[in-house]
Amino acid sequence: MQSSVETLSPTRVKLTVEATFDELKPELDKAYKSIGAQVKVQGFRPGKVPPRILDQRVGRGVVLEEAVNEAIPRLYGEAVESSKVAPLASPSIEVTELDDNVKLAFTAEVDIRPEFEIPAFDTLSVTVDDVVVTDEEIDEQMEGLRERFASLSPIDRAAAADDYVTLDLVATLNGEEVPGGTAQGLSYQIGSGSLLEGIDEAITGAKAGDAVTFQTQLVAGDQEGKLADVAVTVRAVNERTLPELNDEWANTAAGFETLEELKGDVRVRLDRVKRLQQGVDARDNVLEALLAMIDIPLPEAIVASELSWREQTTEEQLTRAGQTKDEFLLEQGKTAEEWDVELKKGAEDAVKAQLVLDAVADAEEVQISDAELNDQLIRRASRAGMAPQAYANALLQAGQLPSLVAEVRRGKALATIMEAASIQDASGNVVDLEQLRDDMTSPEAEVETDDAGRPYHLHDDGSIHYLDDPEHAH
Repeated sequence: MQSSVETLSPTRVKLTVEATFDELKPELDKAYKSIGAQVKVQGFRPGKVPPRILDQRVGRGVVLEEAVNEAIPRLYGEAVESSKVAPLASPSIEVTELDDNVKLAFTAEVDIRPEFEIPAFDTLSVTVDDVVVTDEEIDEQMEGLRERFASLSPIDRAAAADDYVTLDLVATLNGEEVPGGTAQGLSYQIGSGSLLEGIDEAITGAKAGDAVTFQTQLVAGDQEGKLADVAVTVRAVNERTLPELNDEWANTAAGFETLEELKGDVRVRLDRVKRLQQGVDARDNVLEALLAMIDIPLPEAIVASELSWREQTTEEQLTRAGQTKDEFLLEQGKTAEEWDVELKKGAEDAVKAQLVLDAVADAEEVQISDAELNDQLIRRASRAGMAPQAYANALLQAGQLPSLVAEVRRGKALATIMEAASIQDASGNVVDLEQLRDDMTSPEAEVETDDAGRPYHLHDDGSIHYLDDPEHAH
């Protein structure tokens, strides 16, 4: 076999491959055997029909097509190995010559990893925020826990802000009930803003047994944007009573002997969450600093694929949340054009990070053991709420196992970089990465924050788990 490489761009090459028919003999023999097993010829057993008879019955062209389709992946793989290019995707194949009993020639265009220099890791220096847990944060967590243990008591007075009311409601449009606009025994806290626009004003001041009506603009469905009439009957008014913060409540709510012990536990948990966030920030800052030192061209097809995946993922998340793209953009305060630019920038950054970390992993000869892969499978299966074997089977069926291996390998490469980099907090203290190692590799290491700055972990099922929740397990 002969092969050559032509550079089309810094991120794309064309391989030209030629092979004699002697080199195709394994695939030709296999094709004759496969086709012969499907053809019945009088006087010959299945699979024992001579090639010349098969050529007459089904045509030499059918055999050649099957043999060539089988041979090209093997020959392409050998050409890639001999040329030492690093393909990033499947190639675009074109057969340029097929001379029966003489030779096969084809070209393969493929995106490759661009060449670039990796800077010394010990030149990287980043800073992260100090870990500080304030008394105000402790008080906020205690108040949140207290609110979760609040009790509701029925009262004989007009409903006011923060009261919980039990409602029956019916929404109609031109006298016809709106689909999904009827509810009975609905519990709602006045002022929470989680129901219909205008309902707070309508039911404030109403007592149990009162019926009120108001109009609201429909925000979903076929009648979106139209004004509907809503009839509401208040079935009950309940006042929320918060428990007193004392030792007895601390024991009842969380099993601690004293209130101070509970506060101490909350402080420890918040400190751990903040140190975890500090480690995540260190990881992100180190990678950002490394990428800023490297200028590389990006394969357009790979970026386009990453962008398409991000667009699809966004659409799926919005669908699960019951939100339109316009509503999401309004909530984010962005135009569609700004969002598209942001999404493309994210895709480009992700592809660049993958290319750089793959190059680092190769240079450092990073290997992934079966134990490490199994550990990641178990962690991710737990996060997805699946049994490890079922999760592994799902990955295999989707062809995603190689992607997981690559992701774990990149994580180890980044850990190598972090060990050599200088990482300090704002006060100049060296951040102890060893202390954070277990946390950084746990499913909870994927930390995000909401609009209020609270760190949370987003589960695969879409549910949110706040990491600074006092009931969050160690």
